[in-house]
Amino acid sequence: MNEKSTIIADSSPLISLALINRLQLLTQLYSNVIIPSAVWDEITVKGRGLAGAYEVGLIKWAEIRNAEMSVLQPLTILLDRGESEVIALALTIPDAVALLDDSRARRIAERLNIKRIGTLGLLRRGKKSGLIDKIRPYIEVLQANHIYISYELIEAVLEDVGEKD
Repeated sequence: MNEKSTIIADSSPLISLALINRLQLLTQLYSNVIIPSAVWDEITVKGRGLAGAYEVGLIKWAEIRNAEMSVLQPLTILLDRGESEVIALALTIPDAVALLDDSRARRIAERLNIKRIGTLGLLRRGKKSGLIDKIRPYIEVLQANHIYISYELIEAVLEDVGEKD
């Protein structure tokens, strides 16, 4: 189920997908994957040796791209550089989807009418597309690796995909 659209990824969803060995979901669900240069540097250079850095560093199928400074600059007041670049690129690429887990970044993207999805939303789409059998084991791995996901979000997603106890 390839939407023939572009997804622009922030660091925490990339790290989460690397932790559960599901980075390929991005190419299975979207035709174009963009990683902002600030996100790439944050994970593969500054984060060298940390969770996900090696796996993300091996990615050859994503485009590393810089955001336009005029669009980026106002966003850096509110968000970190990576999140700012995700949103700035999403503003300049038609029909792009921002892959963001940070609640503040998601709220700003929403105010700017940017389509957005988070790690759990991506896993949900993967399951609904038949690419994933069960989401719960992935959630457990993320939680074991200290990735915070709200209880309400977990319950809503598990309910939606028929995995609620």
